[in-house]
Amino acid sequence: MTTTVGLLHPGSMGSAFGAQLRARGHIVLWCPDGRSGTTCSRAERAGLEPEALPELISRSDVVLSLCPPAAAEETAAQVAELGTAGAGAIYVEANAVSPSRVQRIADRLTPMPVIDAAVVGSPPVGGKYPTLYLSGPSKQADRIAELFAGTDVRPHVLGDRIGKASALKLAYSSYQKVSRVLAAVAYGAAKTYGVADELLEIAAKRTRSYLVETDYIPKTAARAWRWGSELEDAAALLADAGLPDSLMHAAATTLARWDGNRDERLDIAEALEALRVEEHLDNPG
Repeated sequence: MTTTVGLLHPGSMGSAFGAQLRARGHIVLWCPDGRSGTTCSRAERAGLEPEALPELISRSDVVLSLCPPAAAEETAAQVAELGTAGAGAIYVEANAVSPSRVQRIADRLTPMPVIDAAVVGSPPVGGKYPTLYLSGPSKQADRIAELFAGTDVRPHVLGDRIGKASALKLAYSSYQKVSRVLAAVAYGAAKTYGVADELLEIAAKRTRSYLVETDYIPKTAARAWRWGSELEDAAALLADAGLPDSLMHAAATTLARWDGNRDERLDIAEALEALRVEEHLDNPG
């Protein structure tokens, strides 16, 4: 069955998703109003069909929002202003935004059903296979999963609660992207002091991500009283090398939440509870 998908807006990820859908015989619309020449060329190469926003919304069975995260709510608001034009469509919020922002978008777009989605991986080109995580009403989530069947986008339904997909994406991004920043400043500091090769030699001995070593969280809590001062000295190192030191200070501040757990034997749940702020909302997950 051919589905008409309205794509908002085709950046490198969005255009690649659009091309995958086009290859499966679906119609993919996009709105060129106010878009750059680069975006127009990208959409043309992907075989997307230009359409004004009101017509795009009224024609679409699915509206897929893949835009810069900062523009996610504005993009949804533009759709909401069209009223009942897209009442029969499913809105897929696939940007890297917080669960609370996804909920605001869903509330704004009522009665249009909204699926919370998150892309993990590179654009589906050149043999890349990103995963599209989906959460929200099961009937609509399953329909979106079926839409990508046979493409290089691998759908994975997490459940019927909006916010799960976004939470997974940002939990992963908070580690992955900050790790990249930390790698840059650490390498910069080592290079300044002429020990970059030795740093890489040490790093090459590890082949496993710290993220999967959850059993180390209680050990981190127990040792935080020692690590905090070390990271403050690391901040001084970075500052002396002319590099940003704010991440080190922030990490030391986080470790300070475990000051009262010095050398204690905690389990993972207890260690994480010690990190939480008192005013944190009940039952976040």
